[in-house]
Amino acid sequence: MILSEKLKELDSRAQDELRGVFDSFEKISYITSERVLEQFKKNRVSESLFAGSTGYGYGDNGRDALDNIFAGAFEAEAAFARHNIVNGTQAISIALFGVLRPGDVLLSITGAPYDTLSEVIGNKTKNGDGSLADFGIDYDEVPLKDGDVDFETVKEKVSEYGNRVKMLYIQRSKGYENRPTFSAEKIGEIVSFCHSISDACVFVDNCYGEFCDEHEPTFYGADLMAGSLIKNPGGGIAKTGGYVAGKKKYVELASYRLTTVGIGLECGATLDEKRDMYRGFFLAPHVVCQAKKTAAFASFIFSALGFETYPSYTEDRHDIIQSVILGSADKLCSFCQGIQSSSPVDSFVKPEPWDMPGYADQVIMAAGTFISGASIELSADGPLREPYIAYFQGGLTYESGRLAILSAAEKML
Repeated sequence: MILSEKLKELDSRAQDELRGVFDSFEKISYITSERVLEQFKKNRVSESLFAGSTGYGYGDNGRDALDNIFAGAFEAEAAFARHNIVNGTQAISIALFGVLRPGDVLLSITGAPYDTLSEVIGNKTKNGDGSLADFGIDYDEVPLKDGDVDFETVKEKVSEYGNRVKMLYIQRSKGYENRPTFSAEKIGEIVSFCHSISDACVFVDNCYGEFCDEHEPTFYGADLMAGSLIKNPGGGIAKTGGYVAGKKKYVELASYRLTTVGIGLECGATLDEKRDMYRGFFLAPHVVCQAKKTAAFASFIFSALGFETYPSYTEDRHDIIQSVILGSADKLCSFCQGIQSSSPVDSFVKPEPWDMPGYADQVIMAAGTFISGASIELSADGPLREPYIAYFQGGLTYESGRLAILSAAEKML
């Protein structure tokens, strides 16, 4: 790669100034890796557990052991991880439809959820597609206030709806909003508040946040959480899938939407996917650490080039997403094209904005990944709307992520 002298100098400075930051990431990786390893040992993982099942999948010990490993590593009462969950949105939907009933209220307390949940929630003017609204489940939301939960308004909403509020929804990561990502510990404080004013299930969309902190939201009292295996917990190895974890009673309800009532987790063929799911989850803490290093490096470089980045490279990091405010559609496209050009797969492809299903605006996405769409790998995307923010995430190795960031910066310069 041919770099300008300016970028060479910034790259050198970054390696010196980020050492302390990287040390903090590695500490978390060590702690979470130890917990994952202990679960592998506790569940006596052996070659025989990797064998796939077919048909109904009865007696699949490897599937059940993997569920126990997810639950133990996430310090939850129960969990399930399945290859046939197509993405994080479906994992979340399984949890929502599992817990909520006609007449219930779903109250999001961190503002509007990620774009792809809007169709799942539905609205009163568009019926018949099977959304929550179609089943008589009402939705309301409380926008964040100065980057934090508006506790007073949440309390007022809960009082207004009374016992109809059956789920309080928390989105951990920023999604396509330029707002703070909540730490697992901060979510614990929010959960405690929620439990003090309501008996509702407190649900966390944990996408992009797994293994970024020493513990997960379930450790701090969250009743239920869900995420995708082509993000953090798949470690860049799992080819597809998602998980749900939390209190046993809520996980069981979710399992009835995964399969059907009366069957739950007792069925479900794993085919030949388990080995990758085991291996990916084992590697996940380390891979997440690499992604966080890449994100901090991106923040350093683009801050030095005069762009606003969030979070700053000096701040604690509670997910793998780095946002860079670029200010124009051209710069956003150039950024994503620069990332794509340094990807190991499809480096010759030039990404262009398109009408991506589930999104209100056109989206440009760079994803030269081994697993299609895997956010834990090197990827960057953003909706074509002001202020034109690029959301960068992933990086299986810091070295490859560093090269990609320098490529994107060089292209923009």
